[in-house]
Amino acid sequence: MIVMDCDAAIGITLGTQDGEALRGLMIKNEEIISTSYLHAELASALTKYVRAGLMDKDESVLNLKAAADLVHTFIPLEENITEAMIEGIRLGHSPYDMLYFTLARRNGATLYTLDRKLIDLCDKERIDCIYIYDLDPNDK
Repeated sequence: MIVMDCDAAIGITLGTQDGEALRGLMIKNEEIISTSYLHAELASALTKYVRAGLMDKDESVLNLKAAADLVHTFIPLEENITEAMIEGIRLGHSPYDMLYFTLARRNGATLYTLDRKLIDLCDKERIDCIYIYDLDPNDK
């Protein structure tokens, strides 16, 4: 099982080098889950692409749908928001990222992310996560 975060979903959808690496690691028919919060996070990220002139509004709408379509099951926010907040406080990390982190932990799933800080946290907390980077401690 995979837990997909926003960075990974956008990377895969836009066909970035890191996104293609993640896509290559996906197993056909493997269950992909995410928090329902992913929709808002995708919309926010894609809005930034439009504002930066990297895509137009119509492309952003298509990419929003394509990124969300990577996920088979969306877990309602209320199912792990309290846990995510508590873990964010305990670990000194964003409760937004902790939504994905706690889903991966709860489900024994692999977290797909391109967020280096989150990858480092998963490594420290022994949450299964895909490592695409050569995580040089001086390169953060």
